[in-house]
Amino acid sequence: MASKRNKIALGAAGIVGAGIVSWRAFFPWIGYDLTMMKQGGRLMNLFMKDINDERYVINMFEEAVANHPKKPFVIFEDRVYSYEFMNDQANRVANIAAKWGLKLGECVAIMIENEPSFIWTFLGLQKLGIAVGLINYNINGQPLVHTIRACEAKVLIVGSTDRIVHSVKEVRSDIGDIPVYVQGQHRGPEFQSWDSLMLATLPIPVCPSIRQGLTMKTTCCYIFTSGTTGLPKPVIITQLKGIGFSKFFQFFNFIPSDIVYTCTPLYHSAGFGLGLINTLDQGATMVLKRKFSARQYFEDVRKYNVTVIQYIGELCRYLLSVPESPLDGKHKVRVAVGNGLRADIWETFKQRYNIPRICEFFAATEGTAGFINLSNRTGSCGRYSPLISWLDKTPKLFVKVDIDTGEILRDKNGHCMPVGVGEAGVLLSGIPEFLNDIQFYKGSREMNEKKLVRNVVKEGDCFFNFGDMLSMDSDYFLYFKDRIGDTFRWRGENVATYEVSNVLTELDIIHDANVYGVEIPGTEGRAGMAAIHLADKVTITPEVLKVIFSHAKGKLPSYARPLFLRFPKEQAVTTTLKQQKTQLRKEGFHPQDIDDPLFYFDEQKKTYSPLTVASYGQFLTQSKL
Repeated sequence: MASKRNKIALGAAGIVGAGIVSWRAFFPWIGYDLTMMKQGGRLMNLFMKDINDERYVINMFEEAVANHPKKPFVIFEDRVYSYEFMNDQANRVANIAAKWGLKLGECVAIMIENEPSFIWTFLGLQKLGIAVGLINYNINGQPLVHTIRACEAKVLIVGSTDRIVHSVKEVRSDIGDIPVYVQGQHRGPEFQSWDSLMLATLPIPVCPSIRQGLTMKTTCCYIFTSGTTGLPKPVIITQLKGIGFSKFFQFFNFIPSDIVYTCTPLYHSAGFGLGLINTLDQGATMVLKRKFSARQYFEDVRKYNVTVIQYIGELCRYLLSVPESPLDGKHKVRVAVGNGLRADIWETFKQRYNIPRICEFFAATEGTAGFINLSNRTGSCGRYSPLISWLDKTPKLFVKVDIDTGEILRDKNGHCMPVGVGEAGVLLSGIPEFLNDIQFYKGSREMNEKKLVRNVVKEGDCFFNFGDMLSMDSDYFLYFKDRIGDTFRWRGENVATYEVSNVLTELDIIHDANVYGVEIPGTEGRAGMAAIHLADKVTITPEVLKVIFSHAKGKLPSYARPLFLRFPKEQAVTTTLKQQKTQLRKEGFHPQDIDDPLFYFDEQKKTYSPLTVASYGQFLTQSKL
C-alpha cells in the first residue's frame, strides 16, 4: 500500500492543464518539482522492480544477449562488438575462473585500459558472483600494492599495455603469491598468459546456479577513491548499488536505441557505474574510447551517431580549446550528462556545440544521495525545494563547517547548524533504514566511521558526510562550491577556490585557472595562488599580467584575489580530468623550488610582478607590514 507521502506525490504529479498555470503564479518552479517527482517516482518503481525480480547487473547483460544478440554492444576503434560476441568472451572468462575455486563475493582484481576486454572480463567474473576490483591502471609502486591488498584480490588480471605490465612487474614480489595473468604476448616466468587460456577455452555458458546465493548485499565490485588525500580506498559497490547505478540515466529517459560515448576510465564510477551499467540495463550501445582526445571527441560523436555524451571535470574546457569548426553543432546528441562543468564555460559549451540539454549532477561513489539538474539551469547541479525535501525519506542538510579544521560546527545543544540562502555548507545526507548497517569501504570500522556524522538534528541520528560544500539560491537551486580542504581562509574570510577560478577564466586570455591556498611564513591562514594556463597563442607579457591584475582586483574582494600566479608547462589534473591541488599546495611559492614563472600581486605597480629568488625576501618583509 502506498504511503501518505507517495500518494501526495503521485497526486501532485498528475496535475495538468490550467491548474498548473495558476500554481505557477505563486510557485514559479512547481513544474520543475513535478517533473522531478514524476521522474523520481518512475526511477524508484524500476529500481524496486529489479530488486523484487533479483535482476542483478549480470542478469541485465544476459537479458540483452537473449533479446538482441546481434545488436552492437560496444564500438571500439572502428570495430563493432555485438552482445553475442561479448557474451561468448565472458563465457570463456567464466569457465577459466570457475577452476580457481573462489567463493561467492571473493575478489579478482583487473587492471585493464578502456577496451572491450575490460568489459567482458568483468561480466565473465560476474557470471560466477565474483567481486571485481577495478584497479587504476595509472598507479604504480606502493599505491598499486595497497589497492591489490585492500580489496583482498585472490587473482590479478592485467591488460596487455607495456606500461601496465611494467608497473605490475616492479611490485610483483610485494603482492605475494597471488596468480597474475597478463593479456597479450607472454611476459616472463612471473606471469601467466591469459590469452592462451582464452584461446583454449570454449564459450560454453556456465549454469546460473553457480552464482546461487547472490544477494543485494553481495559485492559486485570495488571502485577506488582517487587517493588525493591519502592512499586509495576501495568503495564497496554492492549488487543493490549496481542496480541503483543502472537507473540513473532514466532521469533523461535513456532507451535501448541510445548510443552513449564514454572516454572516461572504466575503473571510475562515471565510465563504469553510469556509462557501462546504464548501457547494460537498457541493452543500448556504448562507443568506448581508450582515452580522452579533445580533437577526436566530436568527430567520433558524429561518426557513430552518438546521442548521449558523458563529461567530467575539465573535459568540456579542453573541448572548447579545439579550433572552431562549422561541424561543431552537427551531431545527434540530445543530452550531455556529467559533473564538473563550471559556470564560466557552461553557456559557451552549450551554444558552440549545440547541446540541447545539460544534466549536471552531484554525487559521490560511496554517497547515499545525489542531485541532478533537469532544467538546464546554468551552473546548477540540482534543486532541493521544500516540497521535495518534505517528500524525501532520506533528508539532506547543508551545514556550517570550520574551514581551517574541516570540523562541522555545532550549536549550544550539540547539533549541526544549517547555512542560509547563498551560504556554502557541507552536504550531509540521511541514511535509509534499509542501509543502517552500510559499509562504505572495505576496511576498518574507523575508516567507515569517518564518513558519518551523528546527532545532527537530534540525538541518535546518523548522516553521511560528503565533504563537499554546496550553496542554495532563493529558488532552491544547488551549486557546487568547493571541497573541504580546497576552500581556505585568508584575512579572516573563507575563499572558495572554485569561485575564484570561475572569475579568472572569464578572461578570454586564460584557458584555465587552478586556485589553491599556500602558507606564508609568519602569517595566519593561507594566501591564494593560481596556476594559470593561458589560451592558445597567448604568452606571458607585461600587458597580460596587467590585465589579470586589473580583472582580479575589479572582480574579486581583496581577500580572494590570488596573491601569487604560477604558469606551469602542463596542467595538473587527475586521470579523470579533475584539478589536482595537493602537490601544488605542497610546492608552495618559493622560486628556489619551482621552475615555472612566478609572480606576485603588486599593488604599488598595479600588476603581477616577477617573484624571484632575489625578490623573495623583500616580498616576505612587505607582506608582514
